[in-house]
Amino acid sequence: MFTDSHCHLDRVDLTPYEGDFARLMAATSAAGVSQLLCVCIDLPHYGALRALIDPYPQIAVSVGVHPNETAGTEPTAEDLVALAADPRNVAIGETGLDYFRGEGDLEWQRERFRTHIAAARVCTKPLIIHTRNAREDSIRILREEGADAVGGVLHCFTEDWETARQGLDLGFYVSFSGIVTFKTAAALREVARRVPLDRLLIETDSPYLAPVPHRGKPNEPRFVSQVAACLAEVRGLPMEELAQVTSANYVRLFGSTP
Repeated sequence: MFTDSHCHLDRVDLTPYEGDFARLMAATSAAGVSQLLCVCIDLPHYGALRALIDPYPQIAVSVGVHPNETAGTEPTAEDLVALAADPRNVAIGETGLDYFRGEGDLEWQRERFRTHIAAARVCTKPLIIHTRNAREDSIRILREEGADAVGGVLHCFTEDWETARQGLDLGFYVSFSGIVTFKTAAALREVARRVPLDRLLIETDSPYLAPVPHRGKPNEPRFVSQVAACLAEVRGLPMEELAQVTSANYVRLFGSTP
């Protein structure tokens, strides 16, 4: 059975399911996806997200504000810790740095990142890290703020082996999305081959970054099997073993969904 370690279920296109979230979840279960982590990217929509997943015990949640989000008030560590007290909450994030879309002085992103790390340390929950065009600052801040005390995951990883190695040294896992299946991603597949098997995770990042053969279309959790198949081939493992290992890694990092 597969685990989708990072998805945004409140943003998945429900058109193929006639707008019915229950039908999406039925298709997800039928595809062998038994655990999911629905990741929060802003606080104004957190309540609706939490209500959406409430009937489905196989779905855990995180709480955090994405580095590109500017709507709503700036989160405090106290805000994040209070929301993370929910038994269904297993992580802080996603958080991190994104210099690809950012313009001007991005010190506010770095301060927001530090706030999330502080919250994670208070509630002793792992971090979900987004980093894009900011590898050096991301690793530096994780070190400076003592993120190794809680660990977490470098999600939707697209960086080089050196960045992965430094994250692994801090106790983080590395998660690969549909990007790893793209024809142009040979270098990323080599990184995936080198990540220790007990630190490897898979995800969809739904509704974004659909894997081959669905590239360019809306993504959804059931497509995580394509990510697993790609990594199984890269690692020379049966897909069933890859699925079992990554599911066990998910439980080790985030715990079982209550």
